[in-house]
This record gives sequence, structure tokens and C-alpha cells, in this order.
Amino acid sequence: MQVLVHPETSPWVLQTRVAGDKSLSHRALILGAMAEGESVLTGLSESRDVRATLRCLQALGARVGRAGPRWVVSGWGQAGPSEPEQVLDCGGSGTTLRLLAGVLAAGRGLSVLTGDSSLRRRPMARIVQPLSRMGARIWGRGEGGLAPLVLQQGALRALEWDLSIPSAQVKSCLLLAGLQAGVQVALREPLPSRDHTERMLQALGVPLERAGLTVRLSGPACVPGFCFAVPGDPSSAAFLVAAAVMNPGARARIEGVLLNPGRLGFFELLRRMGGRVHWEVTGEELGEPVGWIEAHGSKLRALDVGPEEVPAALDELPLLAVVATRAAGRTRVQGAGELRHKECDRIHHLVGELRRMGARIWEQAEGFEVEGPVRLSGGAVRCHRDHRMEMGLAVAALSAAGPTRLLGAGFSDVSFPGFWDLLPGNR
Repeated sequence: MQVLVHPETSPWVLQTRVAGDKSLSHRALILGAMAEGESVLTGLSESRDVRATLRCLQALGARVGRAGPRWVVSGWGQAGPSEPEQVLDCGGSGTTLRLLAGVLAAGRGLSVLTGDSSLRRRPMARIVQPLSRMGARIWGRGEGGLAPLVLQQGALRALEWDLSIPSAQVKSCLLLAGLQAGVQVALREPLPSRDHTERMLQALGVPLERAGLTVRLSGPACVPGFCFAVPGDPSSAAFLVAAAVMNPGARARIEGVLLNPGRLGFFELLRRMGGRVHWEVTGEELGEPVGWIEAHGSKLRALDVGPEEVPAALDELPLLAVVATRAAGRTRVQGAGELRHKECDRIHHLVGELRRMGARIWEQAEGFEVEGPVRLSGGAVRCHRDHRMEMGLAVAALSAAGPTRLLGAGFSDVSFPGFWDLLPGNR
């Protein structure tokens, strides 16, 4: 699929909502499947990744029904997941595969988790090793480092584990394994990562404690059925906010969006660049703060991003490179090597495509440098079958000189359903 994006030269105003948060939607479905009784979810993301989680949970015995905006999940409770009759296809969703691996490590029978070619290239030893330490019977390609993963029923034991990298997916995998098996889990991170699983478990009464970089699940617990209105995805809102700060006279306001402190890293970085970005918490849903974000066209300056700042903004760092093309000075990002292990090598391919548009950008081993400001030029760029690359290049095209043709587009609904309908100039 090809998409032609024309630059938006006149001031524009956008006030909207974005689709439900993808990370929360995965977790709400999984915890609803693990719960005793029914859970009612509204605002659930219908992204391609979340649909993969839904299909896998149904194959494991969860019953999911829909009436308009309401999704009702009938969980398997203490009985645990059923043995699936076929291989579980996680598509391109690392969250689906890694979190379900934790659940299935304490499941019944035999399960096989796989996905598309990009997911089968992503590293899995980071969950296989600690799950094996817990007593899980788990195997994978490449000496356990790659999917497909095969899990055989076994008894899990308590775990204490130091995570080698800050990873919400690894942390959540191990917490869900402990929850499903009814055993204690204590995890220590080198740096903070997203805490959605911890917040949701605590809000549901599961005995879980957090102290600094340590999280501890105390042991057996029953997840009750719950109601949850999923707030908007800040990672989706980030593209509209970035488009606003890059374009003089523009304004974007996104209502009902998740404002978890661990998800505001990108917006904090924009503020440091001189971006006129503001937000306010107006409520709470299942332990998560919710409110609005507003952004205006801004005069931007370069900044340095160190490794300690990366976890809170990892998915948005390629978008930061796009913004940095409009910032005065040299922007440097370090410690972001994890970007090389996403749907594509987001460092290498981002640098290459932005150079095609005239950006002064250089690839580093674990990051990149961008010299600005520069007016990008339209032309033809490739999206590399990566939803965040596609949307980031679309934002770059909005402020380019001349139209830009995005080749290999059509993947934005992996995380942001409705992106092309909301993008200024393309509505």
C-alpha cells in the first residue's frame, strides 16, 4: 500500500480522542481471562496487536462477547487456561507472546506460541531464562532465544530475579506466571519501566508491593471480575502532539488520555526542547491517572537524551528524531539499542529514510544524532512494515517541502486505529 502525504502549510487545530491504550488493553483482556467471573471493558483498543491477544485468549478458554462499545470477558479463574487445540499466533505482538508465555508457564497441557517473521526474530531468552529458573518447561529456537516457544505443563516455584534490562514485558510475564501459579515473585530492575501490570494488580486487590526498583508478588491470589474504561493511548497521542509542535500556528488537544508518569517521557523531552506541551490529570481508572494533553506550534532547541531517560520514551524515540529535524542544534540519543529489536531495526532504517528527506542525521551503535533545523523534502520513503516508522514518517511529511509518498504503508492499525483519519491535512 502507498500513501501520499501533502504538507500542511496553514495553521490547524485538532481536538479529539485517540483509541484506547494498547498496553492497558492487552493487560485488561489477560487479567479478565484469569479472573473469577465477568469483567466489562469499554474503550478497548481494536489494534491489530490487541486483536491477536483476544484470539489467543479465546483459544485458551476465555469467553469474550461484545455489545456495542462494551466487551464482556468471562474468565477461567482457578481452573486455569485450557490446553489450546492449535498453535497460538501472536501476529507481530511481542506483548502478546511474552505476557501469555508467563500465563502458560503454569497452564495445562502443551502450548505453542509463535508470530510473524518480525516477532520470530525478536529476543526471547530474556523471558525463557527466568521462567526456566521458576521450573517452567519451555523451549524455543536458537537455544531458547527465539520463537516459536513451546511450553509444557509443570509446577512453578518462587522466583527472585534481577532483570538485565528495564522491560515491562519481561516484568509482566514473570508477575503473571507467579499469579497463575500462586507462587511468590520478587523482581529487581536496573531502571524503572512501565508499571501498568503492577497498578492494575494492586487496584484489583492482588498482594503486590513496590519499593524503589523492586516489585514483589506475595503469593496466591484470586483476581475478581472488574469494570474498566480504557483511557486513550499516549503513544498514539504522541504523533499528533509532535505534529503540532513542529508546525507554527498548530494546536492539538487530546482528551481522555492515559497520563501514567512512566508514559510521559516523550512529552517531558518535548518540553525540554522548548515545546509548548501541557497536560492535566482529571480522573483515575483502575489505578491509572487519566486527563488531557495539549500542544502548540513551538520554537524548538536540541537536547541530549541519556540511557536513564530511554525506558520512559523508548517507543517514541524515532518520533523524537523527526521532531529534532526542526530543533536548533544537535540532538543526541544514547542507550536506545533496544530499538534495533522491534518490528524492524528502527535506528538503522529511520536514519536511512530521514536522510532521503534531507535530514542531517547519523546512526550510532545505540542511538542517533540529528542536526537541525532543516526543512525536509518530499519524495519517496519506505515504512519497512513497521507501524511506528509509518506514522513517524507521515508526521515528517506534514512539514516537508512537497508531497511525500510512503511506500509499504498500511500498518498503522497495529497500534493506532484511525491514525490516517486524524492526521492533519489528511482528514
